[in-house]
Amino acid sequence: MTQTEPTSSGRWLVLGAVCLAGIMMPLSFTAPGIAIPAISQDLGGSALALAWVVNGFILAFGSAVMAAGALADRFGRKRMFRNGIAAFGLLSLAQVFAPDLITLIVLRALQGVAAATAMAGGSASLAHTFEGKSRTQAYGLLGTSFGVGLAFGPLWAGFLIESFGWRAIFATSVLMSAAILAFGVPRMHESRDPDAKGVDVWGTVTFTGMLLLLTLGIMQGPQGGWASPLVIGLLLGALALLAAFIQVERTHPRSMLDLSLFRNRRFLGAQALPFGTAFSFVVPLIILPIRFIGIEGYDPVRAGMMMIPLSAPMLVVPFLGALLTRWLSAATLCVTGFAISALALLWLATVQPGAPAADFVWPLLLIGVGAGLPWGLMDDLAISVVPRERAGMATGFFATVRVAGESLSLAIVGAVLVGAMQAGLVARLDGRPPVVQLANALAAADIPQAQALWPGVTHAQWLAVYGGAFQTMTLALAALTAAFGAVAYLTLRRAHAPVPLTPPQVAMQGNAGE
Repeated sequence: MTQTEPTSSGRWLVLGAVCLAGIMMPLSFTAPGIAIPAISQDLGGSALALAWVVNGFILAFGSAVMAAGALADRFGRKRMFRNGIAAFGLLSLAQVFAPDLITLIVLRALQGVAAATAMAGGSASLAHTFEGKSRTQAYGLLGTSFGVGLAFGPLWAGFLIESFGWRAIFATSVLMSAAILAFGVPRMHESRDPDAKGVDVWGTVTFTGMLLLLTLGIMQGPQGGWASPLVIGLLLGALALLAAFIQVERTHPRSMLDLSLFRNRRFLGAQALPFGTAFSFVVPLIILPIRFIGIEGYDPVRAGMMMIPLSAPMLVVPFLGALLTRWLSAATLCVTGFAISALALLWLATVQPGAPAADFVWPLLLIGVGAGLPWGLMDDLAISVVPRERAGMATGFFATVRVAGESLSLAIVGAVLVGAMQAGLVARLDGRPPVVQLANALAAADIPQAQALWPGVTHAQWLAVYGGAFQTMTLALAALTAAFGAVAYLTLRRAHAPVPLTPPQVAMQGNAGE
């Protein structure tokens, strides 16, 4: 299975390299949320176009990571990690010099593919390198490294934007990629699946197309109407490609996704976890900086500081959650975390525009604590029912679900926000205002643009429309968080593993908290 087995010290060098990448990826994910107002001023673009600076990265990552996991199994986890990090750094450098918004979006999408390659190879290396309690702790540390990137990413991005401009945020990834390649990768050990035969090309194509059409359909719904031929066509196309994907995976001799896993309730429950954290944590992480800058009037540095209560718990809570599995089941810890997040989202919904900054602190802190409990357990739960030789497949599929969940959650919640804005505008404004354009401007927290589109409306009226829509969106987040938490608990509370496991994998499964 391996060419060289790592020594004890080598295992921790592998973990260090992957965790450093785990710090870099969230920074590249969250920083553009802080930078969007500055990017808009520099490169222009509509609110919908600017959203693709974030969505392009997420969608490309989610579409590519499952195929990347299969490639890691076949060609080597170290090789895929190294190539992904190198491409990530080069694309980050290109973004520093992006001349226009379209170029930036294309580079962000390509960077998402590079990130998928790196994380699929790196995470699968951990699954191969560590076993039992050590593996649970390793993934807990990986979750904590993501927390470091999430906790300090917005603040670091705000500082760079204020000091050097928005392009400086991408230069950070260049330096970190170089450090990983220079000091981490040479000390990693190669591993691969000797039975891997090839890449599931048609599975990758149909899945990518399905995810793209579904995301576009959801985003386009509030723009052209849910009954419009375009939206219906996009959603039906996504359904057709999903059916094609399932058929491809059923007949492919070495599919990138083993459909028999879906007979395992525990595996299904693990896939519900990233959807819960996407709605409770990732969506606020992206949307709140836009509110803080555009509605509350904070500068980028202060907006970044306001995100610390939400993201700082990710520094420690994922690792503590992994340690707590000695006394509590993973299902109990996950449902407890989601319950805390849902209640905190209900609290956040009561905070109106213009409220003191202190009113945000406790709700955001509790959301971060709640999301942190399942965060450090998700990867281990997802792969604990899969033979170690196919760790790349399991890691790739789970990462796909995680990032696809984030992409879809942003699209769904964005549609809810824009729809609520449209309803608020119709109820509060007289005459026949350009509702779609105004809703898009307000969803981007761009009150000056809204004022230019429909003069004569007071600032207080704009804030009232935004506040009502934001409250509706936050209530929807609370409901979705609670729903996915309940699904995860009901499926994870009983271990069920029809997939044949070797003794080491059985031990791994027990250490996941069940």
